[in-house]
Order: sequence, then C-alpha cells, then structure tokens
Amino acid sequence: MGKVTGFMEFERVEETYEAPVKRLHHYKEFVAALTDEEAKIQGARCMDCGIPFCNNGCPVNNIIPDFNDLVFHSDWKNALDVLQSTNNFPEFTGRICPAPCEAACTLGINSTAVGIKSIEHAIIDKGWESGWVKPQPSKTKTGKKVAVVGGGPAGMAAAQQLARVGHDVTVFEKNDRVGGLLRYGIPDFKMEKWLIDRRVEQMQAEGVKFETGVFVGKEAIGAEVKNYSNKTVSPEQLMKDFDAVVITGGAEQPRDLPVPGRELGGVHYALEFLIPQNKENAGDFKNEIRATDKHVVVIGGGDTGSDCVGTSNRHGATKITQFELLPQPPEEENKPLVWPYWPTKLRTSSSHEEGCDRDWSVATKRFEGKNGKVEKLIGVRLEWKDGKMSEVPNSEFEIKADLVLLAMGFVSPVQQVLNAFGVEKDARGNAKATVDGQNAYQTNVPKVFAAGDMRRGQSLVVWAIREGRQCARSVDEYLMGSSVLPR
Repeated sequence: MGKVTGFMEFERVEETYEAPVKRLHHYKEFVAALTDEEAKIQGARCMDCGIPFCNNGCPVNNIIPDFNDLVFHSDWKNALDVLQSTNNFPEFTGRICPAPCEAACTLGINSTAVGIKSIEHAIIDKGWESGWVKPQPSKTKTGKKVAVVGGGPAGMAAAQQLARVGHDVTVFEKNDRVGGLLRYGIPDFKMEKWLIDRRVEQMQAEGVKFETGVFVGKEAIGAEVKNYSNKTVSPEQLMKDFDAVVITGGAEQPRDLPVPGRELGGVHYALEFLIPQNKENAGDFKNEIRATDKHVVVIGGGDTGSDCVGTSNRHGATKITQFELLPQPPEEENKPLVWPYWPTKLRTSSSHEEGCDRDWSVATKRFEGKNGKVEKLIGVRLEWKDGKMSEVPNSEFEIKADLVLLAMGFVSPVQQVLNAFGVEKDARGNAKATVDGQNAYQTNVPKVFAAGDMRRGQSLVVWAIREGRQCARSVDEYLMGSSVLPR
C-alpha cells in the first residue's frame, strides 16, 4: 500500500450528518461525503492484508484494497474503473448498504474498520461529477431479446449487463417509475430518487427499453399487442416475444400480525405508509396516512422500522415508540467469535437519533380502540431462554397508539407472478433456482430465470445487484453458448 503504516497512524473518520433540528424539515439526503483528503486518509488505513476478507464480505466482491490504494494516490479515475468492474450502481450501495465489507475488515479485529462504504461513496460521486460515468453500449448486436420482469436493483443490474453484451433488453415495471423497492421502499432522506433516474437515462442510452405501468401475470390485452404500457401482459406473450425472461420482482409480501384488533383503522403495513410518502415527495399525490401529532408505535426493529421512525419524525409525530420481539443485542459484538461475519449488535440509525423510544423483548397481544379506530396497544414482556420465548407473568402493559406501523419483514415475493409463469417455489415461496453450475438462476420453466428477492427472499440491495449480474451471465450463456460477462 502507499502508506504501509497508515492503519497505525490514522483514525477512522465518519461521514458527517446535518443536525436533526434541520434535517427533520425536509426529505433530502443529509449525509456529507468525505472530502478528497479525508478519503485519502481512509484509503491509507487499508493494510492490504494477505487475505482481504472484505472482498468476500462484500456480496458483489468489490476489489476493495485496490480502490483504497488508488484513492490514497489520488488516482480517482482508475479507482472508479475498479469499482465499476464489480458494481453497477455504487451510488446506491454507497448510501444505503449496511457495509458487510466493513464487518469483515481485518483491521476491525482490534480497531475500527476502514471506512470502505464512505470511500465507495466518494469515488462514485466524483466519477459522476467529473463526467467519467458514461453509457457503455455494445458495439455489436446479438439479435436476441430478453424481457426483465421487475425494475428494481436486481432487474436493473441484469438488464444493464445484458444490454452491454448486445442483447435487446426490455424491462417491465408495474409501477409508474423504475426502481422497485429501491424507489418506493427506501425514504428519500436515505437516497434521493434522481440517482435512479440518472441511471435509467444511462441504461436507455445503452439500449435498454423500459415499459412502466405494466403488470406481468394476467391475461394480455390482445395477443399481438407490442406496446405494453399501462396494461397487463401474460407470461405466454412474453415467452412468445422474447428469447429469455428474467423475473426479478421484490419481496413485497409483508409479515402480518394476526392479533385481536388488527382490523382497526390506523394499523398499517410499513409500505402502506412509506410508498405513498415517496410518491408524495415525487409530486404524485399526498400521503393519506399521517403521523402528525400522533402517538406512533412501530413494530419491528429492522431497517424498515427505522424508515418508519424517520418518516414519522418528519411528519411531526408527538411520540414514537419502536418495539422488537427479540432481546436487546449487545452494544459491542464479540469480535473473536463472529469476525469476519456480520455481527449481531445494537445499531442506532440516524432516524433513531432524531427521536424514538426503543424497547426489546416485547410481544403485541392486541389492539384496542373505539369507532373502528385504534387507540392503544396491549403488550407483554418476554423472556428468552435457549432461543425460546415465554411471556413474563403479570407483565402486560398498554401504550397509547394512534398509528401502528407493522415493519416485521417480508415473507416472500408476490406469488401471482410466479404462479402465472408456473415457476416451482421453495418452502418459503421464492422461485426455486440454483446459483451454481451450468443452469444457474434457471427455473423449472424453460428460458425463465429468477434473481434477487424473487429467488432468495428479502435481502439487501447489494445482494440484488449481485444476483442480477450473475443471472445476466447465465442468461448470456444460455442464449450464446458462452459469456464474457463476469461471474
């Protein structure tokens, strides 16, 4: 490395945030990327260790020591080339990825990890600002046509890779804008959506066609209709028109909470709250579910629950409480036990810092209210022993709740699409397809492939990008007999 002793000389520097008192008044991003000098210092902390566990900790296998070293030497253009060789959309992951690469950083064993995510963020932003990120259209066409069903990160990655090797790719997205859960599940204050639009423009310049407002699964309107916009399309029609079909929809089936009072007004799935807010921010329509001046209870302690907290804070909620079924994790992980794997530890998001009461080992017994509207939640304390939970005797309590948001994860992708194609499913309702061998990502239906949440279930954006890229290679091999796309 350029600075052999850098890991001993320099401390980790975090990206800075706009103060909560200011950022609560808008939905814009509030994270300030590292300066060039700060990024250089973070790059110097990389040890170029003999086995770079960060590479394998990263689902897309970013070549992290290489771009760290290039940033240290201020060679930003080559750093961008290295980054883009493994990741189609670093501006997405540089903002919203939880950075499993940093959990695997060797320096993190007895110190703080290299700020890999912040370096990635700095590289791609500089790349766009400098005009280095350009369309990469194929010089030759294969004459093969591929349909991608689902315009989220997995579908976008697969489409871009396939277009770059000369296939004619059409992406079908049921929403009116491309991005899937990346656009409608993640709040704007974590990632502004013009970033997606910019990538869509690049992909269009590379030859990708986008058909929005299309649901694939029902009977098509007219067997020979080629303009798919604003209607439904049957799988049979896609199978007829295209040489291969890639299904990449998101895991949008939320986990429900079947307790008494669930039917009361004011009890909503998280996405029923988050999606309309993103649409409101885009100027489409007003979010009818408001947290303003309300006592909000968020059930579920993951990222989606945190997004509900941040959005409720921006609405001006009176009080926000977040419950988690599991016990409170330790503030620091047991590094000798878990490294280089993703650790279980207490994580406090920027949304939590804006204002939220958090409580663990709590189960919801029922909701109560009047005139069909929820007014309070009745909960109970839990005791966990040997991985099993039991209710603590006489621990039942109640809390005022004007709005309850269920953010307990997602159980599977939308089943209608898989059923319409006749795709075999695994025990969790995901498309059944292997990721290894000659038939990687292929389903039981000839020329139909599946990737992303549709195949692996609820997961991270970075995993969606990985699966989209790998699936694209498999499709290319299927169509052409071999592929030059990366594995």
